[in-house]
Amino acid sequence: MTDYQENSSYAQPPNKIEKITLLLISINVGLFAIQVLSGVNITDPSTLDALRWGADYAPLTFLEEPYRLFSSMFFHFGILHLMMNMWALFVFGNVAEQTFGRAYYLGLYIITGLMGSLLSGYLDIRNSYALLQGFDAQLLPHVSAGASGAVMGLGGALAMLSLFPPTANQKFILDKKALLSILAINLVFGFFATGINNAAHIGGMVMGAILALAWYIAQRVNAGQIANIVIILFGIGLTYTVYLYCQNLIEPITPLWQEAISQMRSQLKF
Repeated sequence: MTDYQENSSYAQPPNKIEKITLLLISINVGLFAIQVLSGVNITDPSTLDALRWGADYAPLTFLEEPYRLFSSMFFHFGILHLMMNMWALFVFGNVAEQTFGRAYYLGLYIITGLMGSLLSGYLDIRNSYALLQGFDAQLLPHVSAGASGAVMGLGGALAMLSLFPPTANQKFILDKKALLSILAINLVFGFFATGINNAAHIGGMVMGAILALAWYIAQRVNAGQIANIVIILFGIGLTYTVYLYCQNLIEPITPLWQEAISQMRSQLKF
């Protein structure tokens, strides 16, 4: 990414950290520190600790505790997981915050994170349908967490903007090849590596691209700040619609999921 000016003079973006990005990183790091001080393993948290601190487990999330769609964005499976996500948030977040503005950026971050959790949950629902038909028990839902869905949402948003000429007030020229390469590498790695929730990555990335495209169009037609509010409300509405759609799918698998919750509680005693 390079600094965009009307006189075509370019410079690297400043290294300072923007306020909302700093706030998000501080929340993630602060919560991780509290978790470690409370006894959570710093490198390999247990499933019980993950659930206690709000990780996403689709049966529990959709049947009893939908807040986990949000809270799971702020739990990480060890310090390496945290550091990787926070570095990506620092890189993508600084540029995205200066590009979209603080309010829109914060809305973008939260909505893309939620959509990542929802797509992950939808995949768990489809897998549970397959499980009912006698397929491999490995299709049972897994506990997941992390900021990567939201971070990939920021990456998807910046990649979408990189496909078009910059707006008059856009501060950075975005490197299309670099952004698309980073996203592609992350997705390919997620498909082949174990323990990575690629559905959350894809959900966040696609939602980020949608919100960025809507923002770009609004900028091009000089729709003003009210358009940003409308787009964020649209994003919230779309997210809630996907949540309701998932809820409508779970009735046939509810007994299976209730049993899974019961077994997990008996094994983990939570």
